[in-house]
Amino acid sequence: MEMVGWNDAQPVALQELAERLKPLYVRLAEHKLYRTFRSIEDLRLFMEAHVFAVWDFMSLLKTLQRGLTCVEVPWVPSTFPVSRRLINEIVLGEESDLYAGRPASHFEIYLSAMRLCGASTAAIDGFISGVRRGVAVEELLDGIPAAAREFVRTTFGCIATGKLHAVAAAFTFGREDLIPDMFRSFIRDQNEAMSGRLEMLRWYMERHIEVDGDEHGPMALRMIAELCGSDEVRWTEAGEAAEEALLARIALWDGIVVGIETGRLVGVR
Repeated sequence: MEMVGWNDAQPVALQELAERLKPLYVRLAEHKLYRTFRSIEDLRLFMEAHVFAVWDFMSLLKTLQRGLTCVEVPWVPSTFPVSRRLINEIVLGEESDLYAGRPASHFEIYLSAMRLCGASTAAIDGFISGVRRGVAVEELLDGIPAAAREFVRTTFGCIATGKLHAVAAAFTFGREDLIPDMFRSFIRDQNEAMSGRLEMLRWYMERHIEVDGDEHGPMALRMIAELCGSDEVRWTEAGEAAEEALLARIALWDGIVVGIETGRLVGVR
């Protein structure tokens, strides 16, 4: 199983890290979740939890942009010339992509896709409203599905370390959505059955496969190599952060499976 954007010219330490993570990628790719989907109701439950992963991805991205570029006035050049270009290009695509000729973040596109397919946005809308008001993320977690709660907590725990190389590893390796053909086929079939109401979701899935493989994946790998350099401690910490992020994704999938099997996402209080 190969990592997105992988090639033999990558530093040895990066190759070793990728090899270390392969068993977790296999667990994700073969997860029971993808065999659990049977109906549009199952997909709605999935989206109602997964949307929080789509949202907190942007906080990882913005942490990297803030740390790798200069966002202060007066401006000065940052320390990482390669990474600052890479992260700004990724931000452009993630925060201001074009859907049907109009700029929108991938989060906003996903949210619109939820509404089109009939998924509830009540939990994520309430959460975002709280963030806008300045409420701490930790205080808002009781109001989101239990399946997503620990996932978001893990993400913000990584951010709180202040270690850019760890955040970059979680961003790169922990957020590579492996989308099996069976799930993509399920989306296509449901889209046809619903007269195209899942077209935005289908676009979102296909777009991520496209940019992760051709653009963002290779960029992110170069960023990790620059941030870790020849520092063994940083490579170790990057590996730990990547493993934690992947285990959190597996736990998120586990929680969604329980929700689908019981017909409801538990834990919203």
